[in-house]
Amino acid sequence: MALDPDQASVDSITLFVALLSSCIVIGHLLEKNRWFNESITALAIGLCTGIIILFTTEGRSSRILVFDEELFFIYLLPPIIFNAGFQVKKKQFFRNFVMIILFGAVGTLISFVIVSIGTMQLFKKLDIGFLDIGDYLALGAIFSATDSVLNQDETPLLYSVVFGEGVVNDATSIVLFNAIQKFDLSHITPSIFMEFIGNFLYFFITSTLLGVGVGLLSAYIIKKLYMGRHSTDREVALMILMAYLSYMMAELFSLSSILTVFFCGIVMSHYTWHNVTESSRITTKHAFATLSFIAEIFIFLYVGMDALDIEKWKIVIKSPGTSVGVSSILLGLVLVGRAASVFLLSCISNLFKRPESDKFTLKQQVTIWWAGLMRGSVSVALAYNQFTRLGHTQLRGNAIMITSTITVVLFSTVVFGLLTKPLIRLLLPRKNLSSTASFDALPPKPLMDRPLLSNGQSADPEAGSQNIPRPTSLRMLLATPANTVHYYWRRFDDSVMRPMFGGRGFASHVPGSPTEPLLR
Repeated sequence: MALDPDQASVDSITLFVALLSSCIVIGHLLEKNRWFNESITALAIGLCTGIIILFTTEGRSSRILVFDEELFFIYLLPPIIFNAGFQVKKKQFFRNFVMIILFGAVGTLISFVIVSIGTMQLFKKLDIGFLDIGDYLALGAIFSATDSVLNQDETPLLYSVVFGEGVVNDATSIVLFNAIQKFDLSHITPSIFMEFIGNFLYFFITSTLLGVGVGLLSAYIIKKLYMGRHSTDREVALMILMAYLSYMMAELFSLSSILTVFFCGIVMSHYTWHNVTESSRITTKHAFATLSFIAEIFIFLYVGMDALDIEKWKIVIKSPGTSVGVSSILLGLVLVGRAASVFLLSCISNLFKRPESDKFTLKQQVTIWWAGLMRGSVSVALAYNQFTRLGHTQLRGNAIMITSTITVVLFSTVVFGLLTKPLIRLLLPRKNLSSTASFDALPPKPLMDRPLLSNGQSADPEAGSQNIPRPTSLRMLLATPANTVHYYWRRFDDSVMRPMFGGRGFASHVPGSPTEPLLR
């Protein structure tokens, strides 16, 4: 009997919420097993649910929700990226900023070229239907978007590089994908190529400035209005809305919303977060983390369920060898493209690093290579955008591309994700983690209780032990550029930025603010 559309929607949402709850409970029970996390649990539950629905619907469907690109990019992705910027160890991120941009932008372009050319040459030997040059280039962008499962506390240096690269990488992949759909690819000329490079630089700079601007605006408003004196709810609501506003403004101006909301998160954690009451700090910290947590589980749960969508597999199952061949080729190109970018760029980086302790060792390079092999939700969303219409397709070539993308995402998430932690323990034993972090060892303080770049006169113990000396000569400027920039930024931040926008040690005490310590 046909169900009323509204009732069917309610049933689907109810089941999906129940599955999300199950993922959290089962993930908690498996927490002691370090090989598992909620993301992998969500994938497994999604697969099991898809199988159950296939049997209950007699093979008609495995879906309870149809893929919606707007749902992903407008509602699920923003909290994940914002919380990443809000929680990231900012000192490590900016200290390795050049490497992050090198891996995230240049590395993505290298991987993009290898995957695009590889598919263009190898797919011709397989009978997969018609694919034009735009489809091949789109595949390069789709499989250049990385994901990772490194732990921020266990490997701070590698995490800052891989994670920061991942954010820039996702933004670069989306910019590449949009450019492919925008430009006339039948006549690629040097002028079109230079226009593309110029567009990328424009997107990166303007998106970053927009995120910084919205973050500073939120800090200034909260610092001047003392909202917490009247209502903590207003402070929390304003921080959440301003964060989301940065993302939507980037979408409105056709910029990179990922970069915008990421840098907005960094700025808000450095300035805005210190201007609110203690209760607001606790609430916002856990609210952002919770929203990100639920959104990530939602995405992996959906990917697991959609992997068994019978509509596409009915088309693909007629030629299983072709489907396996396409998936194998894509996975191989992902491995080769990642290796080419990581090892090549690491060697180039090591040539310009004078202290041996700052250079990436071979074991660290292997860890970075492996940790970035996972492909996640961005790849799935871009594949649906390129090869389906409202989540559906009847074309054989498009169906193969969708199922192969999901296969690569599932395989890389489960296999590479499960083996990442054992690989780190093998290559970088715990007794050597301090050396892998180089100068990155940080005191055991709450993440959100540290300034972006510590003030020499702050009560922060980090300031006294790692005081950055003032550059006294041009030779010192060239020998230690990171420390030199650090020194002058700290002076500018203390004398101009924090007195105006607030921050650690510069925010006025709000009467009636709770005095209990922050949650650890």
